[in-house]
Amino acid sequence: MSISGEVPAGEGSDGEEVFINEEDIIHEIPIDEEDLPDRDDDEDDDGMGDMQEDDSQYAFRAHTDEIFAVACSPTDASLVASGGKDDRGFLWKIGSAEDVLELAGHTDTVCTVAFSSDGNLLASGSFDGRINVWNTATRTLQGTLEGSGSGFEWLKWHPRGHLIIAGSEDCNLWMWNADHNAILNTFAGHSSTVTCGDFTPDGKLICTGSDDASLRIWDPRTAQSRHVVRGHGYHTDGLTCLSVTSDSQTIVSGSKDNSVCVVNINSGQVVGSLDGHTGSIECVGISPSYNWVATGSMDQKLIIWDLGRQSIRCTCNHDEGVTSLAWLGPSRFVASGCIDGMVRIWDSLSGECVRAFAGHGDVVQSLAVSADGNSIVSVSTDGSALIFDISMFK
Repeated sequence: MSISGEVPAGEGSDGEEVFINEEDIIHEIPIDEEDLPDRDDDEDDDGMGDMQEDDSQYAFRAHTDEIFAVACSPTDASLVASGGKDDRGFLWKIGSAEDVLELAGHTDTVCTVAFSSDGNLLASGSFDGRINVWNTATRTLQGTLEGSGSGFEWLKWHPRGHLIIAGSEDCNLWMWNADHNAILNTFAGHSSTVTCGDFTPDGKLICTGSDDASLRIWDPRTAQSRHVVRGHGYHTDGLTCLSVTSDSQTIVSGSKDNSVCVVNINSGQVVGSLDGHTGSIECVGISPSYNWVATGSMDQKLIIWDLGRQSIRCTCNHDEGVTSLAWLGPSRFVASGCIDGMVRIWDSLSGECVRAFAGHGDVVQSLAVSADGNSIVSVSTDGSALIFDISMFK
C-alpha cells in the first residue's frame, strides 16, 4: 500500500470516516496477488475438483506403491498377476475382491511376472535376485529360483515347456527348469545388464539385448552365442526392448538411442532400420496377424510399421511419452499406455484413436490382454491396476 499523507480507510463504529497516518503503521507486509485465492474459483468449487474420470470396469488396489508388471493367464480370462515397488506380487481375479493371493517372499521390487504357456505356473521376478514359482491351481509356492544374487530385470517362459529364462543385472542370462527348481544354464557374454529378451516362438533359440548396446542370439542347449550383433549399423546405446516374429526369423529391437533395428536371426545380420522416432524407444510389439510392428517412444509417438517394406504405415500422436503397448489379439487394433495415465486404442489401418480410457492418475507402466480378448489390464505408478472393456475391438 502506498501512503502519502492521510488516506481514508473506512468508517468507524459511529459512522465517522477513519484516517490512517504514516506513524500509525507498525509493519508493512508485501503480498503477491498471485498467492491470494481466486474468489471465482472458490465460489465455483463444489467439492468435485478432485473427482477423476474413470472408465474402468474394475480396479485392483491391494498394492501400496507403484506397480510395474502385469500378466494375464493364457487359459483363465479372469486371472491376473501384478508386481510392484512395494516388494509384493499378487494373483487376483477380475471382479473379485476376495479371491486374492499375495505372492509373498520377495524383499525388493517385483518387476516382472509371467504365466507359463499352459497357465499352470506363475513366476514372479524381483530385484532381490529371486524368482518365485507358484502353482496357479493350488495357490502354493512350488519353488524359488536363484542366480548370482543380482536383481532380475525380466523373465520369460519357454513357449511350450516349463523352462524359464531371466536377464540379470550381473550381465548374465539364466535358465532354469521350473518343475525341478534346477539351473540348466548360465549364458555369459554381455558386458552390462541384460535388459530384454525372449525365446524364439519355435523355442529353438534365445535372443537377448543389453545395456552394452548388443544383441545376442543363443543356443539354449550349449549356452553359446550363435550371433553377436553390435557396432556399425546397429544401436549405439543400450537396448530397451525386442520382439520376435511368429516365424522365428526376425528380431525387431529398440534402444535408448531412438533407433529401431531389424535383424535376421539365421544370419545375425542387421537387415534394416525403422527410422522415425526422436526419443528413446520404450516398447515394441509385432502383430500376430499382419506383417506389422508397433513401436512406442518418449517422443510421444506410437508408430505402426510395415515390416516387409520397412516403412511407416501410420503415426499415432500422444500428449506425452508412450511407455507400453499391446496388440489386441489377432485384430488390427493396438493399445498404448502413456505417461499421461491414459490407455488408448488405435486402428492400425487408419492411425485413428478409436477409444481413450481414463482412470489412472499417473504413468501407465504396463499392459496385458485377457485370454478371451474382452479386457485389457493396465498398471500404473499410481498403485492401481485397472480393467477396461475392449470386447468391441475383437
